[in-house]
Amino acid sequence: MFSHFVKSALPRCEFTFTYTAWQHTRGWCGASTNLDQARTLLQLIVDRGFISPGHANVELFKRGTTCSYGPLGSELRENVLHQWWRSMTGSRQQVFEINTPSSSGSPDIVAGRWGHLRIVEPDDVRNVLNETELSREQLVHSVRMFLQRSPLLRTNLIQGALEQFVPLFELVNRKLPFGIAETGRCFQPSQDGSAAEVTHGSLVWFCSPRTSSQWLDHWARQRLKWWRKDELEEVASRGVKIYYKFPWGQEALEVLSSRGDCELLQMHKGVRSKFQSRDGQKSVAHIVSITGNIDRGLLAFLSNSLQLHNREDIKQKLHQRKVLKLHPLLAPVKVALGIGRGATMELRQVCEGLWQELKEAKISAWPGYLETSPVPMEQLNSKYDEMGVLFTAVISENTLESGLLQVRSRDTTIKETMHISELNNFLSRYISAADNM
Repeated sequence: MFSHFVKSALPRCEFTFTYTAWQHTRGWCGASTNLDQARTLLQLIVDRGFISPGHANVELFKRGTTCSYGPLGSELRENVLHQWWRSMTGSRQQVFEINTPSSSGSPDIVAGRWGHLRIVEPDDVRNVLNETELSREQLVHSVRMFLQRSPLLRTNLIQGALEQFVPLFELVNRKLPFGIAETGRCFQPSQDGSAAEVTHGSLVWFCSPRTSSQWLDHWARQRLKWWRKDELEEVASRGVKIYYKFPWGQEALEVLSSRGDCELLQMHKGVRSKFQSRDGQKSVAHIVSITGNIDRGLLAFLSNSLQLHNREDIKQKLHQRKVLKLHPLLAPVKVALGIGRGATMELRQVCEGLWQELKEAKISAWPGYLETSPVPMEQLNSKYDEMGVLFTAVISENTLESGLLQVRSRDTTIKETMHISELNNFLSRYISAADNM
């Protein structure tokens, strides 16, 4: 066993490679390793509206399960989902989107997809148990039949792709390779016996048996590039896990597996000829699967983006500046619009017009000009840094006179002056440049 480290790049973290006898495990290790910083992060994401407050909700989020998200967390989650989806479907032409239900009441189902979690109404269970005229054996049978009729919750997205293999195989004229992608809710048993909801992203890639190891290699490189944007070496033949090392322990973000053809044959029992491609090979398509935990990925991005800087104020008091340096494509808010000195009513009108213009350009803006009480600009900058806002634009009396406003960068804290008409294009170019990094 040995490990290898790659220089950090977007989003500024390190991968660890660990080889075992049967599986190749790759880890994504951030620089934040002390629990004090973890507590700071969890408190910050509650205070700034990424997730709703409450110990139980924070624990759900910390475990990588779906929790109650606030406005910033909801926007960040959508951004992560969007970028994840782009990375999976945009890199290959033959990737098809599907959407399957998260529960099923059908008696003819595949256990591998649905597991053992079922939806039951407490009153219905109580009514079954209250049938006092039944013998013990009859009651057990009645409960068993009731549970069998109750809808099952899915535990993964892979089986949904397997179910739709045959019609899509015909759609592509029985040519390999091609993929089926989906994002959605899955349910996993938790330690307390309840069902934990998890948002998964899944790609199931169908290819010829002789190329399955090469495709696993290809997708492992693609996934590591997405998480890190780095050139990487050496991939194992059977499985890959991408980990992030949180302060409280190492957790898997994505799992890549070479699964062979057994599941496909089990799903579609019948004539093998309908699985055979037109390349002259009589073998059944093999599967390479990629399953990502979107909720845990979101937490990893937040954990990795938190930076703490100590600074002294004019009275030589030590303060800690907290900054969420989220990637520009992931940042839930691109620019905050604030008001400087001047006629408040006129400045607000300018801000509202600018906010509408940015909205039409699909650039998310925070309406800081709606603050009801005056707040020092330094305090607002600290707030926006903790929200991960890329830029702060201050509209002042000078804007009314000359059209000039002041723009502050989150990452450099440098302030520059530009004309109000340039702000939209400036932000669009900045985000586009980040997309090409």
